[in-house]
Order: sequence, then C-alpha cells, then structure tokens
Amino acid sequence: MLARPRRKWAGYSLAMLLQNKVAIVTGSARGIGQAIAVAMAAEGAAVVVNVGAHTPGDETVDQITKAGGRAKPFKADVSDEKQVQAMVDFAVKEFGRLDIFVNNAAVEKKFDFLDFPLEEFDKIIKIDLRGPWLCCQIAARQMVKQGGGGRIINISSVHEDLPMLTNAAYCAAKGGMRMMTRTIAVELAKHKITVNNIGPGAVYTDIDADVQANPEMEKQLMAEIPLSRWGQPKEIADLAVFIASEKGGYMTGSTTFIDGGMLRQAGSL
Repeated sequence: MLARPRRKWAGYSLAMLLQNKVAIVTGSARGIGQAIAVAMAAEGAAVVVNVGAHTPGDETVDQITKAGGRAKPFKADVSDEKQVQAMVDFAVKEFGRLDIFVNNAAVEKKFDFLDFPLEEFDKIIKIDLRGPWLCCQIAARQMVKQGGGGRIINISSVHEDLPMLTNAAYCAAKGGMRMMTRTIAVELAKHKITVNNIGPGAVYTDIDADVQANPEMEKQLMAEIPLSRWGQPKEIADLAVFIASEKGGYMTGSTTFIDGGMLRQAGSL
C-alpha cells in the first residue's frame, strides 16, 4: 500500500514525504528513472512519467497506479524546447502545479577519442546537457510563476569528476551539468527553488549490460568500489526522495555522490 498513517513522534511528522506534490521524472521508463518515479509516487507525489518518442512508459505508470498512486505518461524529447514546455503544461493541467523536476534522461556511446564521431558527440550533448538545461529553465519558470518554491534534481554521475576512457562526450556533459547546477542554484535561491545533482556510481541497470555480461570487466570494476557491489536503482531513488522533500530543504548547488566509495578509491589499486 502507498498510504502511510499520519502520526507525530518527537516533533517529526511520519506522513508521506511528498504528499500533494507534483513531479516530472524524465527518462522514467526503466532503470534509475523508473525507480525514482515509483518512489516519489509511493511518498504521495503525482508523477508525470516522461519517456522518449519511441519508448513505452506503461510499465512505470502501471506500477504506480496499481499500487494506488497517481501517474500519467507523457512522451517528449527533452532536447526540444516546445516538447519540454508541453510536458510542463501537461503536468500543470493534469495535477494543478509543478513542485519537483528530475532530469534523469541520458544517453552515452563509447569511442576512442581520436575516432569519436562528431555526430555522436552532438547527440550525447543534445540529450545529456542541452536537455537538462531546457528542462531546468522551463520547470523553474513554472515554479516561479506559481510561487512556493520547488526542487530540481539532476541525475549526474561520478563522471562529472572522474574521467572514463572512451566516454569523453558523456563525461563532458556531466561536467557541464555540475557547473550548470551550481550556477543556477545560486540564481534560483531567491525563488526558494533548490537545484542539486545526484552522482551515481556503478548502478545495476541495462546501461551497464556490457560490463555485467563480462565477468573479468565486472571483477575489475568491483575492485574499484570499496563496498564491492553494484548500487541499486532504489538506493538512488531514496536519495532523490530525500532531496525532494522538506528534509532536504537546506541543500542546494551540491552534488551528492552515491557510489559505494568509488571516487575515493578509483585508480588507487
């Protein structure tokens, strides 16, 4: 059941953390985005499940609605200004306002730098950096218009700090997201809008299927993680819920890494 009884204990409300909030989660058909959408709905938020034009989002919506939550699907290319605006307008029309925007949609493709095709670089930057820029801007405009503040959460990566061979375009996009987040967090603070990054490490999703399928690669990766395991999408989702809630209200302009210690050990063996 999604419902949680309202009680008070030692001054703390034990009601759902996101009750009566409205969230958009991009790239929420599967993986981390799906886990975030489901977790936010479980904490009382109405969720717009965003997927790309050719990606079905029915599974995420079904998970939420069958458990008694509220969710609606919306197909939109996050790099297209008109489509992002239409998605925000849809959330407001369906649920009355917009309180939380999670930028999760991302792509990556690996090539040696000397052979990295420019068209592939452009595709990655378009989705992974232009997309979050547009979504942050359009979501923030709606939050300012309606008043009451808001939360913007960007799903970044340890690779906003940590180089990754053959993945220069993705790393460049995540590095750009870091400074975008820091800068707009300062600009939007006067509107009571917080902007934060979550930086996952190795999380068990289909984006890392090549590593999961190669025991030697997986062994090498685990050697770089002090906790010696994959992260789980739900662990990222739980952090996103915290940041989106009143409990995370004093956080802004920061990246919170959730990586099993990878950044502290990578390359040290």
